Amino acid sequence: MDASSRPAHSPESLLAALTPAEWRDFLPEPSANELKTLARRTQVIDPATLSPAAFAQALTAVNPEVLVAAWKTPPLPIELPPRLRYVCYLCGSVRRLVTRRHLENGLQVTNWGKSISRVVAEGALFHVLSCLRRGPAWALAMHLEGAWKTPETETASLFGRRVGIHGFGNVAHEFIRLIAPFGTHVTVFAPDVDEAAQAALGVARTQSLESLFAENDIIVELAPLIPETVGCVTERHLRLIRPGGVFVNVARGAVVDEAALARVAAEGRIQIGVDVFTEEPLPASSPLRGLRNVSLTPHLAGPTTDRRCDAGAFALANLRAFAAGRPLEAVVTPEVYDRST
Repeated sequence: MDASSRPAHSPESLLAALTPAEWRDFLPEPSANELKTLARRTQVIDPATLSPAAFAQALTAVNPEVLVAAWKTPPLPIELPPRLRYVCYLCGSVRRLVTRRHLENGLQVTNWGKSISRVVAEGALFHVLSCLRRGPAWALAMHLEGAWKTPETETASLFGRRVGIHGFGNVAHEFIRLIAPFGTHVTVFAPDVDEAAQAALGVARTQSLESLFAENDIIVELAPLIPETVGCVTERHLRLIRPGGVFVNVARGAVVDEAALARVAAEGRIQIGVDVFTEEPLPASSPLRGLRNVSLTPHLAGPTTDRRCDAGAFALANLRAFAAGRPLEAVVTPEVYDRST
């Protein structure tokens, strides 16, 4: 897009506060060039070279209508530049970047919305398959002990299994689509199940978390972290999973009683996959480390480095909409902000 094709309502000025790595990953060419043409005047700064105070000074000096931000962008100052109307955040939770008061005072903020949902779902599937095939045990045994299978070796498949999903948001929808070829029977538990989506995806619904854990071979934790879900998955729930079953969490660590999870994991009765933890980075002393029935990843279920461009493309669509005066997607309202972690 060149200046001649720029929307008539394009913002006067845009500031992109992105590191070189964020430009490369989120906005590979030609996306980076398009972003720079969406406003009449675009400036670029590398936030990694600035302290929060220096960033606040630079933001005030530029006084942009639009700020494009990512992980390395420092928090916005309490007093915003007078022309700043829209923050297009390339990433997820905006709690580190803006305050609720900013939103209440009319600042528009969007994040990556559902653009990364399929990649997070892929991360959940990775853990499910790793657990079923006993990946953690074989990684340790073959690397460290020179082990090999024996006639007694047991593994499991996802085909034809009963899968329970706690939560029914965008990631859950993508996960259900992803496992469709495996011929699974899927049951969901969430207080806000969309009946139209439930029917379209062909899944059953259960009325309690207890029944979800007791009646399925594989449980995938995808519930949002809100006050009602903190610690809602207890030791009692985990012990309802059948021997040889699987529990995977790629949602938020605090949804699960992590001490209880560690106790259950140590018994080796079920297989466990975890990407998110109550304390991150996961302490070196965590009892979850080193267990042969536990698949661990360091909060990287999504987006993968190569698919951050999906979030960048979503952001560009929002920036075009803003320039044309159209509604934005994945708007972070004060209510959405309260549910963010």
